[in-house]
Amino acid sequence: MAGFSKDLGVDLGTVYTRIAEGGKVILQEPTVVTIALDELKIVALGTEAEEMYGRVPETLEVAYPLQSGVIADYEVAEKLLEYLIGKVSSPVRMFRPRVMISLPYDVTSVERRAVHEAAMEAVRREVLLIQQPMAAALGVDLPFHTPTGNMILCLGGGTSQAAVLSMYGIVSAETARVGGLDLDEAIATYVRRKYGLVIAQPTAERIKKTIGAAVAQEEEASMDVQGQDQVTGLPRPLNLTTGEVVEAMQGPLMEIVETARRVLEKTPPELVSDIIDRGIALTGGTALLKGIDKLLTRELGVPAYLVDNPTTCVAEGASIALRPDVYAKIRRNLPPV
Repeated sequence: MAGFSKDLGVDLGTVYTRIAEGGKVILQEPTVVTIALDELKIVALGTEAEEMYGRVPETLEVAYPLQSGVIADYEVAEKLLEYLIGKVSSPVRMFRPRVMISLPYDVTSVERRAVHEAAMEAVRREVLLIQQPMAAALGVDLPFHTPTGNMILCLGGGTSQAAVLSMYGIVSAETARVGGLDLDEAIATYVRRKYGLVIAQPTAERIKKTIGAAVAQEEEASMDVQGQDQVTGLPRPLNLTTGEVVEAMQGPLMEIVETARRVLEKTPPELVSDIIDRGIALTGGTALLKGIDKLLTRELGVPAYLVDNPTTCVAEGASIALRPDVYAKIRRNLPPV
């Protein structure tokens, strides 16, 4: 009967949650819920809730139960996990899945316990934890089973994590509570201060994805957006250029650079030499930002490159970690539960 149960890897992200089985993603949905405030009742989850963002009456609230990669609302996160895992597993209790769930590198014991307990309530079976950099390294097949240095940057929606791995473990790492959502906020703040125009987070995200870049581009692109005038409260159009978006995002981008720099500084010289030869692997949704590899290469003096599966590698790696041969080698380096 064990064959009817599943081993699932879960990337519980600030913006998206992805679930993988056997090294392949089988579900991806936004980490979003809609709550009826008068009843404190969840009325929508995942994609359905995301579609309501900025479009609901005051009686409803669209919320992210995770902030900066950790659970901000325990009960809501539990319901969301139960909903998502239920979509890909058997409703029969004896066939409930075993789960490996990822979490940021340097979360506190309280934050770690909150993730574990929420997952246990949702799964009601064995739940294991893995650091996101290690899961990502497994998902992109970095050769960190050898005594050589491998560096990875996990650039997510709520956090940015830099880690150096060797011999199935993390040698040095650091997490910055800055990610894609902070880039969106930086764009919205720039537009408000420079043009007196208020734009919502989804609009700022669309600007980032359409014309955004981490470094100046040879060909300047532009985009027309609609916002709300701060003075009149009426709609007003605006044309933004790539150069302006680059300027707007420099603050959070340099925080990411400094996080990677600090990790390199505390890494043994022998491993740094390996990293210079092999480069820095870039993963996560924010790694898709145009030119971020060039920015990191320029600022760190170490080549950075985008992996083939940046958005799915954490979930894929978490599921790979449950394979008996892999788990036996990494288990001593997994966080306690």
